[in-house]
Amino acid sequence: MAPDIAFEWASRLALLGWALLAAGVVRKPGVARHGLLLAGGRLVPLLLCTAYVLLLAQHWGSAPGGNFGSLAGVTTLFASPGKLTGGWVHFLAFDLWLGRWMVDDVLAKQRNRWLLLPCLPLTFLFGPAGLLLYCGLNARPRMLRI
Repeated sequence: MAPDIAFEWASRLALLGWALLAAGVVRKPGVARHGLLLAGGRLVPLLLCTAYVLLLAQHWGSAPGGNFGSLAGVTTLFASPGKLTGGWVHFLAFDLWLGRWMVDDVLAKQRNRWLLLPCLPLTFLFGPAGLLLYCGLNARPRMLRI
């Protein structure tokens, strides 16, 4: 698959996953919540992981001299559209998996799931910033209590 098409499909799939995850957060416990969280937080990330592996295999060797040993090596690596798309899908998969972890953590600790909602889009758009916000809220347990 062409990198630009893979990029579009993966981005749309991730957006769907995040929407399902957010919908699952606001649902009351039950079959519907379980299904939304399973689809958005497990199935979609696994599909993105599969796409990543396929992109990696398809574009293997497409960036001679590229490596993770230096900034110049990473720049060379991601000069390949296929490798760049793979990197993007990598971020999409891991950020969504992280979002599901945050949901599971809030639900397991029976904390206020509504305060998780700002963390999810922030994690989608700026992964580490969303995790930082979540950890900051989690460090103040009174803020997350139901």
